[in-house]
Amino acid sequence: MKIRLTSFVFLFLFMNLSSLLAQDIAGDWYGTLEVVGNGLPLVFHIKKDQDKLSATMDSPKQGAKDIPVKETSLAGDQLTLKMPDLGLEYTGKVSGGQIEGTFKQGTFSAPLKLSRDAGAAAVAAPKRPQEPKAPFPYQEVALKFPNAKAGITLSGTLTVPEGKGPFPAVIMISGSGPQNRNEELLGHKPFLIIADYLTRQGFAVFRYDDRGVAESTGDFSKATSADFTDDAESALNFLLTRPEIDSKKIGFAGHSEGGLIAPMVAARNKKTAFIILLAGPGVNGEEILKLQQRLIGEKMGESEKDIALSEEVTKKASELLRKNTPGDQLLPQLQQYGAERIAKELPDATDAQKKELMQGLAPYGTPWFQYFLIHEPAPELQKCTCPVLALNGGKDLQVDPKQNLPAIKAALIKSKNKHILIKELPGLNHLFQTTETGSPAEYAKNEETFSPIALQEMSSWLKTLFK
Repeated sequence: MKIRLTSFVFLFLFMNLSSLLAQDIAGDWYGTLEVVGNGLPLVFHIKKDQDKLSATMDSPKQGAKDIPVKETSLAGDQLTLKMPDLGLEYTGKVSGGQIEGTFKQGTFSAPLKLSRDAGAAAVAAPKRPQEPKAPFPYQEVALKFPNAKAGITLSGTLTVPEGKGPFPAVIMISGSGPQNRNEELLGHKPFLIIADYLTRQGFAVFRYDDRGVAESTGDFSKATSADFTDDAESALNFLLTRPEIDSKKIGFAGHSEGGLIAPMVAARNKKTAFIILLAGPGVNGEEILKLQQRLIGEKMGESEKDIALSEEVTKKASELLRKNTPGDQLLPQLQQYGAERIAKELPDATDAQKKELMQGLAPYGTPWFQYFLIHEPAPELQKCTCPVLALNGGKDLQVDPKQNLPAIKAALIKSKNKHILIKELPGLNHLFQTTETGSPAEYAKNEETFSPIALQEMSSWLKTLFK
Protein backbone atom coordinates (compact mmCIF):
# COMPACT_ATOMS: atom_id res chain seq x y z
CA MET A 1 0.00 0.00 0.00
CA LYS A 2 1.24 3.47 -0.84
CA ILE A 3 -0.29 6.64 0.53
CA ARG A 4 1.30 9.20 -1.71
CA LEU A 5 1.15 12.59 -3.33
CA THR A 6 2.07 12.92 -6.97
CA SER A 7 4.43 15.79 -6.42
CA PHE A 8 7.83 15.38 -8.03
CA VAL A 9 9.57 17.89 -5.78
CA PHE A 10 10.94 16.30 -2.60
CA LEU A 11 12.26 19.19 -0.56
CA PHE A 12 11.49 21.99 1.87
CA LEU A 13 13.08 21.46 5.32
CA PHE A 14 14.57 22.50 8.54
CA MET A 15 15.04 24.96 11.55
CA ASN A 16 15.22 24.72 15.36
CA LEU A 17 17.76 22.04 16.24
CA SER A 18 19.39 21.59 19.62
CA SER A 19 22.09 19.32 20.92
CA LEU A 20 24.82 19.15 23.49
CA LEU A 21 26.98 17.50 20.85
CA ALA A 22 26.34 20.24 18.30
CA GLN A 23 29.84 21.66 18.34
CA ASP A 24 31.09 19.62 15.40
CA ILE A 25 27.90 19.69 13.36
CA ALA A 26 27.83 23.45 12.78
CA GLY A 27 28.73 24.60 9.29
CA ASP A 28 27.69 23.99 5.69
CA TRP A 29 26.82 20.48 4.47
CA TYR A 30 26.52 19.55 0.80
CA GLY A 31 24.96 16.60 -0.98
CA THR A 32 23.01 15.48 -4.05
CA LEU A 33 19.66 13.70 -3.83
CA GLU A 34 18.65 11.39 -6.67
CA VAL A 35 14.99 12.09 -7.59
CA VAL A 36 13.38 10.10 -10.41
CA GLY A 37 16.69 9.91 -12.24
CA ASN A 38 17.69 13.52 -11.64
CA GLY A 39 20.39 14.86 -9.36
CA LEU A 40 19.03 17.47 -6.93
CA PRO A 41 21.82 19.32 -5.07
CA LEU A 42 21.02 20.29 -1.47
CA VAL A 43 22.94 22.48 0.95
CA PHE A 44 22.31 22.64 4.70
CA HIS A 45 23.60 25.65 6.65
CA ILE A 46 23.81 24.79 10.36
CA LYS A 47 24.66 27.48 12.92
CA LYS A 48 25.34 27.26 16.64
CA ASP A 49 24.08 29.81 19.20
CA GLN A 50 25.26 28.81 22.65
CA ASP A 51 23.77 25.32 23.21
CA LYS A 52 21.21 25.56 20.39
CA LEU A 53 21.48 25.06 16.68
CA SER A 54 19.51 26.55 13.82
CA ALA A 55 19.65 25.61 10.17
CA THR A 56 18.40 26.41 6.71
CA MET A 57 18.47 24.52 3.45
CA ASP A 58 19.19 25.60 -0.13
CA SER A 59 18.15 23.79 -3.31
CA PRO A 60 20.35 25.60 -5.86
CA LYS A 61 18.92 23.81 -8.90
CA GLN A 62 15.45 25.05 -8.00
CA GLY A 63 16.51 28.55 -7.01
CA ALA A 64 15.33 27.98 -3.42
CA LYS A 65 17.38 29.45 -0.56
CA ASP A 66 17.15 29.68 3.21
CA ILE A 67 14.31 27.16 3.65
CA PRO A 68 13.91 26.88 7.44
CA VAL A 69 14.29 23.71 9.49
CA LYS A 70 11.29 22.75 11.62
CA GLU A 71 12.54 20.07 14.04
CA THR A 72 15.91 18.39 14.59
CA SER A 73 17.68 16.21 17.15
CA LEU A 74 21.19 14.90 17.54
CA ALA A 75 21.47 11.80 19.71
CA GLY A 76 25.04 10.58 19.88
CA ASP A 77 26.14 10.49 16.27
CA GLN A 78 22.59 10.26 14.87
CA LEU A 79 21.28 13.45 13.23
CA THR A 80 17.54 13.71 12.52
CA LEU A 81 15.97 16.58 10.59
CA LYS A 82 12.20 16.79 10.16
CA MET A 83 9.45 18.85 8.55
CA PRO A 84 6.29 17.06 9.72
CA ASP A 85 3.82 19.26 7.84
CA LEU A 86 5.25 18.03 4.53
CA GLY A 87 6.09 14.51 5.69
CA LEU A 88 9.85 15.06 5.23
CA GLU A 89 12.62 13.49 7.26
CA TYR A 90 16.38 13.09 7.00
CA THR A 91 18.31 10.82 9.35
CA GLY A 92 22.04 10.30 9.13
CA LYS A 93 25.08 9.11 11.02
CA VAL A 94 27.71 11.78 11.63
CA SER A 95 31.23 10.49 11.15
CA GLY A 96 34.15 12.84 10.74
CA GLY A 97 33.51 15.08 7.78
CA GLN A 98 30.49 13.18 6.49
CA ILE A 99 26.87 12.40 7.30
CA GLU A 100 25.50 9.25 5.70
CA GLY A 101 21.76 8.84 5.86
CA THR A 102 18.35 8.60 4.23
CA PHE A 103 16.03 11.29 2.93
CA LYS A 104 12.29 10.50 3.00
CA GLN A 105 9.04 12.09 1.94
CA GLY A 106 6.01 9.88 2.39
CA THR A 107 6.77 6.66 0.55
CA PHE A 108 9.74 8.18 -1.30
CA SER A 109 13.09 7.22 0.17
CA ALA A 110 16.63 7.72 -1.12
CA PRO A 111 20.15 7.72 0.34
CA LEU A 112 21.71 11.13 0.87
CA LYS A 113 25.34 11.62 1.82
CA LEU A 114 26.42 15.03 3.10
CA SER A 115 29.92 16.42 3.36
CA ARG A 116 31.62 19.73 3.93
CA ASP A 117 32.99 19.64 0.39
CA ALA A 118 31.04 22.07 -1.80
CA GLY A 119 31.88 19.88 -4.79
CA ALA A 120 29.61 17.17 -3.38
CA ALA A 121 26.57 19.19 -4.45
CA ALA A 122 28.00 20.36 -7.72
CA VAL A 123 26.29 19.21 -10.91
CA ALA A 124 26.71 20.31 -14.46
CA ALA A 125 24.45 23.23 -15.22
CA PRO A 126 21.48 21.93 -17.22
CA LYS A 127 21.15 23.10 -20.80
CA ARG A 128 18.42 25.71 -21.01
CA PRO A 129 18.77 27.22 -24.51
CA GLN A 130 15.66 29.39 -24.18
CA GLU A 131 16.98 31.47 -21.29
CA PRO A 132 17.51 35.05 -22.54
CA LYS A 133 20.89 36.70 -22.29
CA ALA A 134 21.54 40.40 -21.70
CA PRO A 135 21.51 43.00 -23.13
CA PHE A 136 17.73 43.03 -23.52
CA PRO A 137 15.73 45.22 -25.90
CA TYR A 138 13.48 46.34 -23.06
CA GLN A 139 13.66 47.82 -19.58
CA GLU A 140 13.75 45.73 -16.39
CA VAL A 141 12.55 47.41 -13.19
CA ALA A 142 12.79 45.87 -9.72
CA LEU A 143 9.69 46.82 -7.71
CA LYS A 144 8.09 46.23 -4.33
CA PHE A 145 4.38 46.49 -3.56
CA PRO A 146 2.26 46.01 -0.44
CA ASN A 147 -0.55 43.64 0.40
CA ALA A 148 -2.03 45.85 3.10
CA LYS A 149 -4.61 43.24 4.11
CA ALA A 150 -1.89 40.71 4.97
CA GLY A 151 0.63 43.30 6.17
CA ILE A 152 3.34 42.01 3.83
CA THR A 153 5.52 43.36 1.04
CA LEU A 154 5.99 41.49 -2.22
CA SER A 155 8.92 41.94 -4.60
CA GLY A 156 9.02 41.49 -8.34
CA THR A 157 10.35 42.49 -11.73
CA LEU A 158 8.49 44.57 -14.32
CA THR A 159 9.71 44.31 -17.92
CA VAL A 160 8.65 47.23 -20.12
CA PRO A 161 8.87 47.25 -23.96
CA GLU A 162 10.80 49.80 -25.92
CA GLY A 163 8.85 52.72 -27.29
CA LYS A 164 6.17 55.01 -26.01
CA GLY A 165 3.63 53.66 -23.56
CA PRO A 166 1.43 53.14 -21.79
CA PHE A 167 1.50 49.38 -22.50
CA PRO A 168 -0.87 46.47 -21.87
CA ALA A 169 0.43 44.39 -18.96
CA VAL A 170 0.42 40.71 -17.97
CA ILE A 171 0.76 39.77 -14.29
CA MET A 172 2.16 36.25 -13.81
CA ILE A 173 0.76 33.99 -11.04
CA SER A 174 2.79 30.93 -10.12
CA GLY A 175 1.69 27.36 -9.50
CA SER A 176 1.56 25.49 -6.20
CA GLY A 177 4.50 25.45 -3.82
CA PRO A 178 6.83 28.32 -2.89
CA GLN A 179 8.02 29.88 -6.14
CA ASN A 180 10.23 32.81 -6.95
CA ARG A 181 9.36 35.37 -9.61
CA ASN A 182 10.70 33.13 -12.38
CA GLU A 183 8.63 30.17 -11.14
CA GLU A 184 12.00 28.41 -10.98
CA LEU A 185 11.76 24.63 -10.85
CA LEU A 186 14.24 21.84 -11.60
CA GLY A 187 16.58 24.20 -13.41
CA HIS A 188 13.80 25.79 -15.48
CA LYS A 189 12.62 29.42 -15.31
CA PRO A 190 9.34 29.44 -17.26
CA PHE A 191 8.18 32.89 -16.13
CA LEU A 192 11.50 34.38 -17.24
CA ILE A 193 10.98 32.86 -20.68
CA ILE A 194 7.37 34.08 -20.91
CA ALA A 195 8.25 37.58 -19.71
CA ASP A 196 11.09 37.91 -22.21
CA TYR A 197 8.95 36.68 -25.12
CA LEU A 198 5.86 38.77 -24.41
CA THR A 199 7.83 41.93 -23.65
CA ARG A 200 9.59 41.64 -27.03
CA GLN A 201 6.07 41.41 -28.52
CA GLY A 202 5.03 44.73 -26.97
CA PHE A 203 3.50 43.70 -23.62
CA ALA A 204 4.74 44.70 -20.18
CA VAL A 205 5.07 41.70 -17.84
CA PHE A 206 5.12 41.75 -14.05
CA ARG A 207 6.30 38.67 -12.15
CA TYR A 208 6.80 38.53 -8.39
CA ASP A 209 8.14 36.26 -5.64
CA ASP A 210 5.48 34.37 -3.69
CA ARG A 211 4.96 35.55 -0.13
CA GLY A 212 7.78 34.32 2.12
CA VAL A 213 9.98 33.48 -0.89
CA ALA A 214 13.19 35.23 -1.97
CA GLU A 215 12.65 39.00 -1.47
CA SER A 216 8.95 38.87 -0.51
CA THR A 217 7.88 38.91 3.13
CA GLY A 218 5.13 36.84 4.74
CA ASP A 219 4.57 33.23 5.77
CA PHE A 220 3.97 30.91 2.83
CA SER A 221 3.26 27.84 4.98
CA LYS A 222 0.08 29.29 6.50
CA ALA A 223 -1.40 30.65 3.27
CA THR A 224 -4.12 29.22 1.03
CA SER A 225 -5.16 30.01 -2.53
CA ALA A 226 -7.49 32.66 -1.08
CA ASP A 227 -4.47 34.43 0.46
CA PHE A 228 -2.53 34.19 -2.80
CA THR A 229 -5.55 35.73 -4.52
CA ASP A 230 -5.13 38.77 -2.27
CA ASP A 231 -1.47 38.94 -3.30
CA ALA A 232 -2.38 38.85 -6.99
CA GLU A 233 -5.05 41.52 -6.59
CA SER A 234 -2.52 43.68 -4.76
CA ALA A 235 -0.24 43.36 -7.79
CA LEU A 236 -3.11 44.52 -10.01
CA ASN A 237 -3.84 47.51 -7.78
CA PHE A 238 -0.15 48.39 -7.80
CA LEU A 239 0.16 48.30 -11.60
CA LEU A 240 -2.89 50.56 -11.87
CA THR A 241 -0.70 53.31 -10.38
CA ARG A 242 2.20 52.88 -12.82
CA PRO A 243 2.36 55.54 -15.58
CA GLU A 244 3.97 53.18 -18.12
CA ILE A 245 1.03 50.75 -17.86
CA ASP A 246 -2.35 51.13 -19.58
CA SER A 247 -4.75 50.83 -16.64
CA LYS A 248 -7.53 49.45 -18.88
CA LYS A 249 -5.37 46.64 -20.27
CA ILE A 250 -4.02 44.77 -17.23
CA GLY A 251 -4.67 41.05 -16.85
CA PHE A 252 -3.27 37.82 -15.46
CA ALA A 253 -1.55 34.70 -16.76
CA GLY A 254 -1.69 31.98 -14.11
CA HIS A 255 -0.02 28.57 -14.28
CA SER A 256 -1.60 25.55 -12.54
CA GLU A 257 -2.77 26.91 -9.15
CA GLY A 258 -2.21 30.35 -10.70
CA GLY A 259 -4.93 29.36 -13.16
CA LEU A 260 -7.24 28.89 -10.18
CA ILE A 261 -6.30 32.23 -8.64
CA ALA A 262 -6.65 34.39 -11.78
CA PRO A 263 -10.44 33.79 -12.08
CA MET A 264 -10.82 34.43 -8.35
CA VAL A 265 -9.39 37.93 -8.85
CA ALA A 266 -11.30 38.55 -12.07
CA ALA A 267 -14.60 37.50 -10.48
CA ARG A 268 -14.38 40.21 -7.83
CA ASN A 269 -12.27 42.91 -9.48
CA LYS A 270 -13.71 44.12 -12.78
CA LYS A 271 -10.56 46.09 -13.52
CA THR A 272 -9.10 42.76 -14.64
CA ALA A 273 -8.94 43.14 -18.45
CA PHE A 274 -8.26 39.46 -19.29
CA ILE A 275 -7.04 36.17 -17.86
CA ILE A 276 -4.86 33.44 -19.36
CA LEU A 277 -5.18 30.01 -17.73
CA LEU A 278 -2.13 27.80 -18.25
CA ALA A 279 -3.12 24.30 -17.09
CA GLY A 280 -5.70 25.89 -14.79
CA PRO A 281 -8.15 23.72 -12.82
CA GLY A 282 -11.76 23.40 -13.92
CA VAL A 283 -12.81 20.96 -11.17
CA ASN A 284 -12.11 20.68 -7.44
CA GLY A 285 -8.82 19.49 -6.00
CA GLU A 286 -10.16 16.09 -4.98
CA GLU A 287 -11.03 15.22 -8.58
CA ILE A 288 -7.76 16.65 -9.91
CA LEU A 289 -5.65 14.77 -7.36
CA LYS A 290 -7.39 11.42 -7.81
CA LEU A 291 -6.88 11.48 -11.57
CA GLN A 292 -3.35 12.84 -11.12
CA GLN A 293 -2.52 9.96 -8.78
CA ARG A 294 -3.83 7.48 -11.33
CA LEU A 295 -2.18 8.94 -14.43
CA ILE A 296 1.25 9.43 -12.85
CA GLY A 297 1.01 6.18 -10.88
CA GLU A 298 0.41 4.25 -14.09
CA LYS A 299 3.38 5.94 -15.78
CA MET A 300 5.60 5.06 -12.81
CA GLY A 301 4.51 1.41 -12.80
CA GLU A 302 2.46 1.40 -9.62
CA SER A 303 -0.06 -1.37 -9.08
CA GLU A 304 -3.79 -0.86 -9.48
CA LYS A 305 -4.20 -1.66 -5.79
CA ASP A 306 -1.79 1.09 -4.74
CA ILE A 307 -3.40 3.64 -7.04
CA ALA A 308 -6.91 2.79 -5.84
CA LEU A 309 -5.86 3.13 -2.20
CA SER A 310 -4.32 6.56 -2.88
CA GLU A 311 -7.61 7.63 -4.43
CA GLU A 312 -9.47 6.27 -1.39
CA VAL A 313 -7.45 8.37 1.02
CA THR A 314 -8.00 11.52 -1.03
CA LYS A 315 -11.72 10.83 -1.18
CA LYS A 316 -11.87 10.21 2.59
CA ALA A 317 -10.06 13.50 3.34
CA SER A 318 -12.50 15.42 1.14
CA GLU A 319 -15.50 13.74 2.79
CA LEU A 320 -14.24 14.76 6.23
CA LEU A 321 -13.73 18.36 5.13
CA ARG A 322 -17.18 18.56 3.59
CA LYS A 323 -18.58 17.40 6.92
CA ASN A 324 -16.98 20.54 8.43
CA THR A 325 -14.29 18.61 10.23
CA PRO A 326 -12.03 21.26 11.84
CA GLY A 327 -8.73 21.58 10.02
CA ASP A 328 -6.67 20.62 13.04
CA GLN A 329 -8.69 17.43 13.45
CA LEU A 330 -8.52 16.28 9.84
CA LEU A 331 -5.04 14.76 9.99
CA PRO A 332 -5.65 12.74 13.21
CA GLN A 333 -8.87 11.34 11.77
CA LEU A 334 -7.20 10.56 8.48
CA GLN A 335 -4.31 8.89 10.31
CA GLN A 336 -6.79 6.70 12.15
CA TYR A 337 -8.40 5.78 8.86
CA GLY A 338 -4.97 5.09 7.36
CA ALA A 339 -4.00 2.87 10.28
CA GLU A 340 -7.16 0.84 9.81
CA ARG A 341 -6.45 0.45 6.10
CA ILE A 342 -2.85 -0.57 6.76
CA ALA A 343 -3.96 -3.16 9.33
CA LYS A 344 -6.43 -4.59 6.81
CA GLU A 345 -4.30 -4.43 3.66
CA LEU A 346 -0.82 -4.95 5.14
CA PRO A 347 -1.16 -7.01 8.32
CA ASP A 348 2.53 -7.99 8.17
CA ALA A 349 3.88 -4.45 7.77
CA THR A 350 6.76 -3.52 10.07
CA ASP A 351 6.60 -0.52 12.38
CA ALA A 352 9.04 1.29 10.11
CA GLN A 353 6.85 0.62 7.06
CA LYS A 354 3.74 1.80 8.91
CA LYS A 355 5.51 4.98 9.98
CA GLU A 356 6.63 5.69 6.43
CA LEU A 357 3.14 5.16 5.05
CA MET A 358 1.58 7.39 7.67
CA GLN A 359 4.05 10.17 6.92
CA GLY A 360 2.56 10.40 3.45
CA LEU A 361 -0.62 11.78 5.02
CA ALA A 362 1.09 14.83 6.54
CA PRO A 363 0.28 17.34 3.74
CA TYR A 364 -3.44 16.74 4.29
CA GLY A 365 -3.05 18.56 7.61
CA THR A 366 -1.93 21.84 6.00
CA PRO A 367 -4.33 24.78 5.39
CA TRP A 368 -3.36 25.04 1.72
CA PHE A 369 -4.07 21.40 0.96
CA GLN A 370 -7.39 21.40 2.79
CA TYR A 371 -8.54 24.46 0.85
CA PHE A 372 -7.38 22.98 -2.44
CA LEU A 373 -9.18 19.67 -1.95
CA ILE A 374 -12.72 21.01 -1.77
CA HIS A 375 -12.55 24.41 -3.48
CA GLU A 376 -14.80 24.59 -6.54
CA PRO A 377 -13.44 26.83 -9.34
CA ALA A 378 -16.72 26.92 -11.31
CA PRO A 379 -18.46 29.69 -9.29
CA GLU A 380 -15.62 32.16 -9.91
CA LEU A 381 -15.34 31.17 -13.57
CA GLN A 382 -19.07 31.80 -13.96
CA LYS A 383 -18.51 35.37 -12.77
CA CYS A 384 -15.69 36.09 -15.22
CA THR A 385 -16.88 38.46 -17.91
CA CYS A 386 -13.44 39.47 -19.17
CA PRO A 387 -11.79 37.69 -22.14
CA VAL A 388 -10.35 34.27 -21.22
CA LEU A 389 -7.69 32.13 -22.90
CA ALA A 390 -7.36 28.59 -21.47
CA LEU A 391 -4.48 26.37 -22.61
CA ASN A 392 -3.55 22.84 -21.55
CA GLY A 393 -0.88 20.44 -22.71
CA GLY A 394 -2.27 17.30 -24.29
CA LYS A 395 0.07 15.13 -22.18
CA ASP A 396 -0.45 16.98 -18.90
CA LEU A 397 -0.71 14.31 -16.19
CA GLN A 398 -1.15 16.74 -13.31
CA VAL A 399 -4.06 18.83 -14.59
CA ASP A 400 -5.59 16.58 -17.22
CA PRO A 401 -6.96 18.54 -20.21
CA LYS A 402 -9.83 16.10 -20.81
CA GLN A 403 -10.99 16.60 -17.23
CA ASN A 404 -10.47 20.35 -16.88
CA LEU A 405 -10.87 22.17 -20.20
CA PRO A 406 -14.50 21.07 -20.73
CA ALA A 407 -15.33 22.11 -17.15
CA ILE A 408 -13.75 25.54 -17.70
CA LYS A 409 -15.68 25.97 -20.94
CA ALA A 410 -18.99 24.94 -19.34
CA ALA A 411 -18.54 27.42 -16.49
CA LEU A 412 -17.63 30.29 -18.82
CA ILE A 413 -20.64 29.56 -21.05
CA LYS A 414 -22.86 29.92 -17.99
CA SER A 415 -21.35 33.37 -17.49
CA LYS A 416 -22.48 34.21 -21.05
CA ASN A 417 -18.88 35.18 -21.73
CA LYS A 418 -18.43 35.32 -25.50
CA HIS A 419 -14.72 36.21 -25.37
CA ILE A 420 -13.23 32.79 -24.69
CA LEU A 421 -10.68 30.61 -26.47
CA ILE A 422 -9.93 27.11 -25.14
CA LYS A 423 -7.18 24.96 -26.64
CA GLU A 424 -5.46 21.66 -25.94
CA LEU A 425 -1.90 21.79 -27.25
CA PRO A 426 -0.76 18.32 -28.41
CA GLY A 427 2.47 16.83 -27.08
CA LEU A 428 2.97 19.23 -24.16
CA ASN A 429 3.21 18.38 -20.45
CA HIS A 430 2.11 20.26 -17.33
CA LEU A 431 5.03 22.70 -17.68
CA PHE A 432 4.19 23.23 -21.39
CA GLN A 433 7.33 21.41 -22.49
CA THR A 434 7.40 19.15 -25.53
CA THR A 435 7.38 15.69 -23.95
CA GLU A 436 7.40 11.99 -24.72
CA THR A 437 5.17 10.69 -21.93
CA GLY A 438 4.18 13.70 -19.81
CA SER A 439 5.73 12.13 -16.73
CA PRO A 440 7.20 14.51 -14.12
CA ALA A 441 10.39 12.43 -14.41
CA GLU A 442 11.01 14.20 -17.73
CA TYR A 443 10.66 17.77 -16.41
CA ALA A 444 14.29 18.32 -15.46
CA LYS A 445 15.68 16.27 -18.35
CA ASN A 446 13.90 18.35 -21.01
CA GLU A 447 16.07 21.15 -22.36
CA GLU A 448 12.97 23.04 -23.48
CA THR A 449 11.52 25.21 -20.72
CA PHE A 450 8.33 26.45 -22.38
CA SER A 451 7.00 25.50 -25.79
CA PRO A 452 7.36 28.16 -28.52
CA ILE A 453 3.91 27.06 -29.72
CA ALA A 454 2.38 27.96 -26.36
CA LEU A 455 4.24 31.28 -26.33
CA GLN A 456 2.90 32.12 -29.77
CA GLU A 457 -0.65 31.18 -28.74
CA MET A 458 -0.47 33.62 -25.83
CA SER A 459 1.06 36.44 -27.88
CA SER A 460 -1.32 36.05 -30.84
CA TRP A 461 -4.37 36.04 -28.58
CA LEU A 462 -3.21 39.17 -26.73
CA LYS A 463 -2.46 41.00 -30.00
CA THR A 464 -5.93 40.15 -31.30
CA LEU A 465 -7.43 41.33 -28.03
CA PHE A 466 -5.72 44.72 -28.13
CA LYS A 467 -5.45 45.39 -31.86
